Amino acid sequence: MGNHRMIFLEFNELCPALLEKWMSDGHLPHFKQFYNSSDVYITEADEKKAPYLEPWIQWYSMHTGLSFQQHKVYHLTDGPKANHPDVWRILLANGKAVANCSSMNAKRFDAPGSFFLPDPWCTTEGPYPAELKAYHSVIAHTVQEYTNKDQSLSRTDYLRFLKFLLAHGLRLKTAIAVVRQMVLDQVLDKKEAWRRVVLLDKLQFDVFRYYFRKCKPDFATFFLNSTAHYQHSYWRHMAPEEFSATRPSAEEQRRYQNAILFGYQQMDLLLKDFFTLESSDVTLVLATALSQQPFLRAEATGGQHFYRPRAIETMLHSMGIAPEKILPVMTHQYLAVFGDQAKVEAARKQLSSMRVNGEEIFEFAPSNPGSLYFGCQIHSVLPPDSVVTFADGNAPPFFDLFYAFSEVKSGCHHPDGVLWIKSGRHRLHSEKLSILEVLPMILDHFGIQNQDRAGIEAARVLQHG
Repeated sequence: MGNHRMIFLEFNELCPALLEKWMSDGHLPHFKQFYNSSDVYITEADEKKAPYLEPWIQWYSMHTGLSFQQHKVYHLTDGPKANHPDVWRILLANGKAVANCSSMNAKRFDAPGSFFLPDPWCTTEGPYPAELKAYHSVIAHTVQEYTNKDQSLSRTDYLRFLKFLLAHGLRLKTAIAVVRQMVLDQVLDKKEAWRRVVLLDKLQFDVFRYYFRKCKPDFATFFLNSTAHYQHSYWRHMAPEEFSATRPSAEEQRRYQNAILFGYQQMDLLLKDFFTLESSDVTLVLATALSQQPFLRAEATGGQHFYRPRAIETMLHSMGIAPEKILPVMTHQYLAVFGDQAKVEAARKQLSSMRVNGEEIFEFAPSNPGSLYFGCQIHSVLPPDSVVTFADGNAPPFFDLFYAFSEVKSGCHHPDGVLWIKSGRHRLHSEKLSILEVLPMILDHFGIQNQDRAGIEAARVLQHG
């Protein structure tokens, strides 16, 4: 590859088979251009099955070169606390400037010539430089609460956000795309709001482009999740013949049948933008870490549905639960931090008492002492008159406390992914490549020898005991 700068594009969960099909059909000309100029690998995730085949686990494995069995990072909030040597820290230790634009589950860094933008689900790691907070706070809230109409930002927040964008690289074509989408789903057809997800990608590129040109980092990652979201939500519309219990209606089919292709095409246009940052001293690399497949296992129950509290802090307070902080994690899950294990057990007991139709509403997962990881485990369709029952006899309507996601999950994870290294020539590698080999390849690119990788090896030794 050569010892020059690298932009590492993390297009989460794109599928090798869909890329191949739509490149062949002529729908993805810039992916095709990238593919034809690259060393092409099919990658294999570190873990092959749920519950460890999750992006916040697999990206962490790729960034550290450690398997899940070694790093044990299970939750989306665990990465920054685990503090294993990762690609950014190893490169920083070897005198390189680095950038992280929303890569999942990563720990903050700050250094001259570098920048750090936390992923949208992270509320514990501040951005660097601090001016990025005006951008990240709005993006994080939008992603975490995108389904919740009861939670909204203030006009001041949006004005601060706009002011930041105007001073940090907002392009005219991005502004026009935002205005067009607002007219589409606010004036013409509100059901077209599903297209909004890709606007974040455009804004993210503009901000990345500004800081990449300003800081000139040696290594930069750029993470996007929009198309992964479309695949989870609209696979049954793309391939209705594979689904029976959750086959979409004719109207749903008409509206969403090309939603996933739309996501891929929007990322294809972003690749064209990234080509403008490519030069004789910048190598582009595309990775997906894992991919998706149709989620047929949920067919027997009518598909997997999700419910989320309308106002989690208010609900907890009404139950006498007062965590020091409550962190939204993903979709329907939260991490409550108490700092006192007795309070954790009391909160668990209270939450366990909540039931709907005789079934416990919340499930719990292992978490660090002093914290409680919980989420709604109801995934079936609930009647509109469902009520929540508490141990004290209180029985409010379920949908006064919770709201339902409009999408039914129809795509689930698959361990295959892609790794394309834009070397200027096309070479198709037949053997699958473990995602754990990606970090050593990056270090090789920068001429960092085995003896300089002591952090990785030390971490492996420690994890093995």
